[in-house]
Amino acid sequence: MGGGLTLPGWRDWLFSAKTFAAAMLALYIALAFELPNPYWAMATVYVVAHPLGGATRSKAIYRAAGTVIGAAAAVFFVPLFIHAPLLLSAVIALWTGSLLGLSMLDRSPRSYVFMLAAYSLPMIALPAVDTPLAVFDLAVARSEEILIGIACASVVSALLFPGRVAPVLGARVDRWLAHAADWAADTLGSAAGHAPAKTTGRPALAADILALDQFISHLAYDSTREALTGTAHELRGRMSMLLPVLSSLTATVDALRRQPGGVPADLARQMDEVANWMQRTDRAPAEAGRLVAQLQSAGQAASREQSWSALLVDQTRARLITLTRLWQDCLALRRMIADERPDRQWQPAYRRAGTAMQARHRDAGMMMYAILSASLVTFLACIGWVEMGWADGAQAVIMTAIASCFFAAQDEPAPLVRVFLLAGSIGMVIASVMQFLIIPLAHEFETLVALLAPLFLLIGTLSTQPRYSMLAAILAVNTASFVGIQHAYLTDAAGFINASLAGVAGMTLALVWTRLTRPFGVDLALRRIVRAGREDLAHKAAGRHDGDYAALTARMFDRLGLTLTRLATRSADAAPDGLADLRAGFAVLDLQRAGRRLDGATQSALERVLAAVERHYRHLADHPHAAPTDHRLALQINAALDAARQAAGPAARAARHALTELKLTLCPPAAVTAPAMNLPSTEVAHAG
Repeated sequence: MGGGLTLPGWRDWLFSAKTFAAAMLALYIALAFELPNPYWAMATVYVVAHPLGGATRSKAIYRAAGTVIGAAAAVFFVPLFIHAPLLLSAVIALWTGSLLGLSMLDRSPRSYVFMLAAYSLPMIALPAVDTPLAVFDLAVARSEEILIGIACASVVSALLFPGRVAPVLGARVDRWLAHAADWAADTLGSAAGHAPAKTTGRPALAADILALDQFISHLAYDSTREALTGTAHELRGRMSMLLPVLSSLTATVDALRRQPGGVPADLARQMDEVANWMQRTDRAPAEAGRLVAQLQSAGQAASREQSWSALLVDQTRARLITLTRLWQDCLALRRMIADERPDRQWQPAYRRAGTAMQARHRDAGMMMYAILSASLVTFLACIGWVEMGWADGAQAVIMTAIASCFFAAQDEPAPLVRVFLLAGSIGMVIASVMQFLIIPLAHEFETLVALLAPLFLLIGTLSTQPRYSMLAAILAVNTASFVGIQHAYLTDAAGFINASLAGVAGMTLALVWTRLTRPFGVDLALRRIVRAGREDLAHKAAGRHDGDYAALTARMFDRLGLTLTRLATRSADAAPDGLADLRAGFAVLDLQRAGRRLDGATQSALERVLAAVERHYRHLADHPHAAPTDHRLALQINAALDAARQAAGPAARAARHALTELKLTLCPPAAVTAPAMNLPSTEVAHAG
């Protein structure tokens, strides 16, 4: 989450000043229009504010849409069920859970539309239960207050020193490419005879790619060029493909170095050239074609002898060609983003389906559990409010719904709900001091701004620090809401205390409920993600997802990023090699495609390998703690390699590459170092 508290820099103060200016502008306009709760306009600014202008505009649009949906639902449901409190409570609970479910289906910033709609209904409907005929006016006023805050935040962000998404995205991509180039240089340099470089933590580059999705989503609101977002998706897809290629290259080179002859001198020279070229990105356009041509020429001139060492050499050259083409595309796409001029005539060097696919992993079971949990606690809060007849109890229901929705997608929501409760409680204490001691000193709007400035400027600087951003946002919103600035100063200590206690009670209920019903933690989520990935691989090996290459590969990348994100707080040595399963998945797909173009004994051997891979991953899915290697699988792969080397043509070569990858990925080290062998048919059948 980041380090400790650091002193804010000038950029932090600038962002805080812009946000405060937008908040005061929104408050002034809401007061001028005599809206019933002008402080909601001020609070909304702190909800949507972001250092990047594109992110602010996207959040503003999503919040506006969510508010309108929630307000419309309140206008529809309250008159229908006003005389049936139990039914109204059930409707509110079901609406909250259903819209929460829609938000969890989409992990992009767009999910905020449904998240806000989920808890906007109770925010608007519950205060109107005593005056149901006024629900329309209340919904309109609440929408107007929020839309004013959204408009002010967007305008100030765009006009005053706007922070743009494209340069930030470009800087992150540059850092990622630099780490990827270092990985390649270490791998290729170690092949020339140096000690293997440590690559601990490099698979975590997948988690960094997953983080880029948020910036890419905001990019559409940052640039006037619509095609730039598509360019960013293409770049993200090729960055994703680099990971299994680098992982495969590392495994192949490591196996080749353990062979008696090591790495051939000509191949070592080509590897050094690729490594040097990747480090010198300024020469990329001129060098890429020459490097690929050299590698292809060397592969065609190589001996037809298909020993294990020869297979590894051929595999290394194939991976180097893929790496070079991918790197060439990444650099070209990165330049387009830097210039903000997508080239519609651009022709990719690497062509394969699925590089820009955005399929997501979804755990339907855990999602349904989270939805039911949020719905039930909201319903219980409503029933408790009705039964107690607590005048301000609606605030407890609202805070329960908000806390339950905000953190429902987390593996361990309780710690975050605790932060929510802490920030809310601190905000209420600050609001009480502001309302009864400081606000009475303001006799005009200018004085009010001066009195509010020290507190909100300080909170604004905290929101730019990742470790404290959520705390600062909750603190700002709750403080602005509970101060409750109106057109005239009206003191109601009893009402303030009652509403504050109701808010604390709602957040406390959400925390207790979460601790009781969501005790599972990260371990369960990890097990379910790994199991889902292995089941997909088993289905894929069985040919049940034929033609679904793009969606499956995108989902595998997504699972890899989710796994590594969850392992961020653990020892890197304890992290499973998710890239290995990814490579195995690609190999299975390639083997299926090659098998359709081969016949006879070779095709039968490949089918036996696919059946063995299916059994292997089915066993791992059902027995997660079982040994991850299978000697019988090694026998099947060796037999298929013997059959494939008897065939000629591109399909046979693709089959040999896929079988080599499977052997490196799934087989025990002893089987990897042994050469392919001819097996009697009876032994092959017994191995299966």
